[in-house]
Amino acid sequence: MKKKLKQLLSDQFLRNSGWLGAGELFNRISRLITTVVLARMFTTADYGSLAVISLTFSFGNIFVLRGGIGSKIIQAEEEDVEAICQTAYWLNWILCICVFITQLLLAWPLSLFYKNSDLILPIMTVSLIYLTLPNFMVQGALIRRANKLKLTALTQASLNIVTNVFNAGLAFFGWGVWSAVCGMLISYIIQIFLHQRLNSWRPPNHFTIEKWREVMRFGLNILGVSLLEKLRLNLDYMIVGGFLGVEALGLYYFAFNAGIGISSNVIKVFTSSIFPYLCLVNDDLTELKKRFISSLKKTSIVIIPLVLIQSSLAPFYVPIIFGDKWTSAIPILVIICLSALPLAIYDPTKELLNAVDKTQLTFYWNIIFTMLFGSVLLLVVNQGIMAVALSVLACQFLTIFFCIWAIRKLFNKREIRKN
Repeated sequence: MKKKLKQLLSDQFLRNSGWLGAGELFNRISRLITTVVLARMFTTADYGSLAVISLTFSFGNIFVLRGGIGSKIIQAEEEDVEAICQTAYWLNWILCICVFITQLLLAWPLSLFYKNSDLILPIMTVSLIYLTLPNFMVQGALIRRANKLKLTALTQASLNIVTNVFNAGLAFFGWGVWSAVCGMLISYIIQIFLHQRLNSWRPPNHFTIEKWREVMRFGLNILGVSLLEKLRLNLDYMIVGGFLGVEALGLYYFAFNAGIGISSNVIKVFTSSIFPYLCLVNDDLTELKKRFISSLKKTSIVIIPLVLIQSSLAPFYVPIIFGDKWTSAIPILVIICLSALPLAIYDPTKELLNAVDKTQLTFYWNIIFTMLFGSVLLLVVNQGIMAVALSVLACQFLTIFFCIWAIRKLFNKREIRKN
């Protein structure tokens, strides 16, 4: 027993996951306070407006190649790291400025589409966040590359607690949607100071994009995957809002966030640990397979019971925590919560393919899946938000077939050749 406990405590993946999990626990506690306050202070229309603002920022955040550029820094060979970091820094500025301007220009058309002129200024304000990203994205990737996820966890925990308390306070004093907008902006400004204190890397004093082809080749596939995933994760919001109105969108948005929010964040904890953990052995097929299977088991052991417990307890905790006005959202919440189950295998599989530079496989799958997903939602949306939720659940389970195929394809090969 003592030997087994010692082995578990020395497991790098479990240590990293433990630190990230502890950070996420503090985040969820502070987030719960914020969610309760927002649920009691916000109307369904407020939630609908917040959904539009969050959706707009989420899509813009993909186009800055945050995931792809950061992942390339983690995955790169040691002798290329500095050159890639310098290239990444300047590419970040180019992309972030372009996305910043684009979101400014889209604010008015989006307000027309959703028939709500009050959206213009919040959407424009949130676009300022893109100008903060280049100041800490490289440092954050280097911390993860060094497997110092303890620092990542402590940073995120501190940041989230401050942000969530700030959001709840402004909402309590009647700031409405602006409480969330201001909280988002402040959280990214804080990240600049925290990451620059935790990592000594500083940007070059001259413009250089020497490794741009290498970074962009790797990053564009991840961009494609991230864009399609984000489109798919928000496609139901757009369709519900466009066909059924902002009030229906507010109800659906609440159910989705209260239902899948906890599970998706816990999954993110494990997948954040998996990628650097696999990159360390991405040229050793035997060790890679061993680490992947071990990580997959540990992720599933935590995620599957968590999702089942949360969905079964929803009828009890929703009225108590969020108030009786959200009782009608419980059936939708339960269904959406269950749709997180396939993520326990999909997210680790995606990180496995990223670690061995096979990002194109995930990209091709996401093209097919997104087309299917969107078609199904358009067919059922007129039946109401319950039909949309059931369709999301059914489609999510299709990802398991891709995971099985991808794992077999990769580990049936005798060796992994990098592209």
